[in-house]
Amino acid sequence: MSKKIVILILIFVLILGAGGFFYWWENREIKGSPADWVIKETPEGTIVENKKAGLTLKAPAGWGTKKMEVEEGAILLSSSGAEIEWRDGKIVLPIKKGCMTQSNVLYKKMTPEQVKDEARASHFLMGVKSEEFKERSINNYRAIENTFDIQTLGMNIGVYIPLENIIYSFYLNWGPNDKENCIQEFNKFLETVQLQ
Repeated sequence: MSKKIVILILIFVLILGAGGFFYWWENREIKGSPADWVIKETPEGTIVENKKAGLTLKAPAGWGTKKMEVEEGAILLSSSGAEIEWRDGKIVLPIKKGCMTQSNVLYKKMTPEQVKDEARASHFLMGVKSEEFKERSINNYRAIENTFDIQTLGMNIGVYIPLENIIYSFYLNWGPNDKENCIQEFNKFLETVQLQ
């Protein structure tokens, strides 16, 4: 086969793949909403609940809490003094100072290997420089910890807990001088995660 035919076939396959992804993205079922997330100020601190997903967590003392109005919703927690840039209602990563976590729920049945594959594919599209997966436990639940470095986003940690038909996701991003402190606070925060 000539090089022109091979190139045309590759372009055609890429167009079909992109079209299929776009169709899937536009027609996928979203089972949650930002309204599912409730932030409560209590004497014990700030509690975040998503009763539909069976998730309760506690914000670290002194951290800010913000509900993200995106698709199935998300909760953003940021340390006191964190410097986070916003553009068109979205966070610009990496953050400049402090710590930031984001908690999401995805209503989808996936095995741990499928979760890893989806993370790899997403990171590849964003220009991953390095990536590592390891298993860990979060309150007796099997979890996957993913440390990854994306060219434009910097270093991040994602922790995924796949259960039944739900994947609970928790992400950490930190400022250039805050890595150790942020990882320590993130691990304390993960200890507060309760699933029902």
